[in-house]
Amino acid sequence: MMAGRREGPLMKSGGGGGVGSRIAVAIGIGILCGCVFAFLFPSGFFASPAAFSPANTSIKTRQVNSSPCESPERLNMLKSELASLTEKNAELKKQVRELQSKIQLAEQGKDQAQKQFLTLGTLHKAGPFGTVKGLRTNPSVLPDESVNPGLAMILEKVAVRKELIVALANSNVREMLEVWFTSIKRVGIPNYIVVALDDETENFCKSKDVPVYRRPPDENVDSIGKSGGNHAVSGLKFHILREFLQLGYSVLLSDIDIVYLQNPFDHLYRDSDVESMSDGHNNMTAYGFNDVFDEQSMGWARYAHTMRIWVYNSGFFFIRPTIPAIELLDRVAYRLSHEPKSWDQAVFNEELFYPSHPGYEGLHAAKRTMDIYLFMNSKVLFKTVRKDAQLRKLKPVIIHVNYHPDKLPRMKAIVEFYVNEKQNALDPFPDGSEW
Repeated sequence: MMAGRREGPLMKSGGGGGVGSRIAVAIGIGILCGCVFAFLFPSGFFASPAAFSPANTSIKTRQVNSSPCESPERLNMLKSELASLTEKNAELKKQVRELQSKIQLAEQGKDQAQKQFLTLGTLHKAGPFGTVKGLRTNPSVLPDESVNPGLAMILEKVAVRKELIVALANSNVREMLEVWFTSIKRVGIPNYIVVALDDETENFCKSKDVPVYRRPPDENVDSIGKSGGNHAVSGLKFHILREFLQLGYSVLLSDIDIVYLQNPFDHLYRDSDVESMSDGHNNMTAYGFNDVFDEQSMGWARYAHTMRIWVYNSGFFFIRPTIPAIELLDRVAYRLSHEPKSWDQAVFNEELFYPSHPGYEGLHAAKRTMDIYLFMNSKVLFKTVRKDAQLRKLKPVIIHVNYHPDKLPRMKAIVEFYVNEKQNALDPFPDGSEW
């Protein structure tokens, strides 16, 4: 009570004014703090954490900045950002399309190279001795139908599993062409097409219900195609085949001096860029051998070992749609156009086999030699097989009359021997040629 009595006089004597001022200061501080919190926490102090996220703050900042009084500099900056984002989005969409295409090809199971391609980015440790094998099969290119939409539509109907036989022909070889496609029909091969180099050949194929493709007019190609001989026409194929590969198709390129006895697609390995028949006439010449060169003047070092192999035949080979395969076509086509006296088969082999060396970058392509008794040249047939009782029983896949100029009669005799089983049909012909 003593204390209570003491407070009375103090309040009366003006102490209440000091207390009032303190209250006013406290109210002012409270209002100020409220303003600060309202600015820092516009969604409420007890709002969910998402309300304070940087994205939310960024959105509100943009909303504040997007006032009618936005500066031209800010607008230009926003436009630039939008353009950049649009470009990145387009690039991402392109990458997604490419990945989807690769996945589809891998899932099809038709091309083991695609499956290997999907794992190329993974590093592997070397396995135990004798178990390590390098990558042999290059991946196929992504098909580009814009190269030739018309051809793409034709191939979609003709090809089987993206593979087909392709031959070039003009009216100079009409009789051989008929023997050629008649043998294909007899075997029951559906996926083949003739690239007609003139109107007469195109009309002839259509009249015989043979798939045919006539290229768009090209003065350089047409002049050779209409009047050129065997070697000239043969050289055109490296230029023409490029479009087939760019469209994503594997091509079994065939000259027309060939008789088909089995379906060749049942006998391919498909593990290389190029799989070709050989001009070799036995295992050594076809698959390679160690040839020792003797230089007596060198004394102790007189013997030098060399590697030899008979050339691949550029008139019958299977080529996959890979980058090295397309590079091979480009190299050969370029050299043939700049070296008029060159032979296409010689250039084909030089580009395939020559290694890189100073001043020259070799082609990094995988290659395989076909079985010489399945994919047989006419030297093997007439010099060896027809004279051997056991080999005569073999049924080749194809026989290429490449070693003999009297092609048509020998092709007909081959049909008589293997199809009509006339055992003496091959007898009248010499091993080689008479001219």
